[in-house]
Amino acid sequence: MNGSATQRSERVLETLLGIQRDLCAALEATDGSRRFLRDEWRRPGGQGLEGSGCTAVLEGGALLERGGVALSDVSGTQLPPAATARNPHLAGRSFRAQGVSVVFHPRNPHVPTSHMNVRFFNAGDVWWFGGGFDLTPILPYQEDVVAWHRAAAAACAPLHADFYASARRHCDEYFYLKHRGEARGVGGIFYDDLNGDTPGFPTGFEPGLAFTQRVARAFQDAFVAIVARRHGLAYGERERRYQLHRRGRYVEFNLVFDRGTHFGLQSGGRTQSILMSMPPVAEWHYASPDAELDAQLLPYLTTLRGKDWLGTSADQRR
Repeated sequence: MNGSATQRSERVLETLLGIQRDLCAALEATDGSRRFLRDEWRRPGGQGLEGSGCTAVLEGGALLERGGVALSDVSGTQLPPAATARNPHLAGRSFRAQGVSVVFHPRNPHVPTSHMNVRFFNAGDVWWFGGGFDLTPILPYQEDVVAWHRAAAAACAPLHADFYASARRHCDEYFYLKHRGEARGVGGIFYDDLNGDTPGFPTGFEPGLAFTQRVARAFQDAFVAIVARRHGLAYGERERRYQLHRRGRYVEFNLVFDRGTHFGLQSGGRTQSILMSMPPVAEWHYASPDAELDAQLLPYLTTLRGKDWLGTSADQRR
């Protein structure tokens, strides 16, 4: 890669390191019982792939049953099929892929599972930003859903007035379990291939990097605020069993549909880092264990999918 490409990637790496550091510090302070284990790794060159990173994992905490904040910086001689399916003109190119991937699986079912990913690709003279965040509640609260989408819209506003609507739509389309006919969660934002050639939203490197930082900060602040509202709520075996049942849907999406998981596995990535997004415990039932809790959650994943939450009252209703 030429000097300018290298300089861009080094700027991105510095930003991603700061994002990982800030997220780990915020969640350690919020959890209060455990710290993230930081597993630094390096993959030497060989078989066309090399790189390094740091997978930070917190397990068995008061708040997080499992939380992961994984940073990776990987270079290869050829993009895997998960990347070239949408960009066939890049087949056979060398690449450098950098990103921070975050998944928080809380212990308390009142606190939703949350996910964020921010990433940057260099493929010769072509580069782009991607990422987003989404929310997967078990026991949903309208107040949390509205606040989540308001945080997403605020992060998008400086980039382009219409970008939130586009990224929100892409999130709804992407995080969808086709075989179940339901969304994975209540959405957020999702974007890819963001650069100077993006139709409708041409974005230079500096604005794209600044947007990456805003997305990460919005995710962090919005999730910590939800934790403050829900972490102290009581729950019992009924709610726990339903949580494990719904976690099974999360696993299904990640293994069947998620492009990031496929990219990592197809490119020969580090398996334990790729699969840290899995919940530590999940269950699959032939039928739902709780029709009443289904009646509270499923409308958010079906009939309310795509709803304009920005114009909705942020009350306490479930």
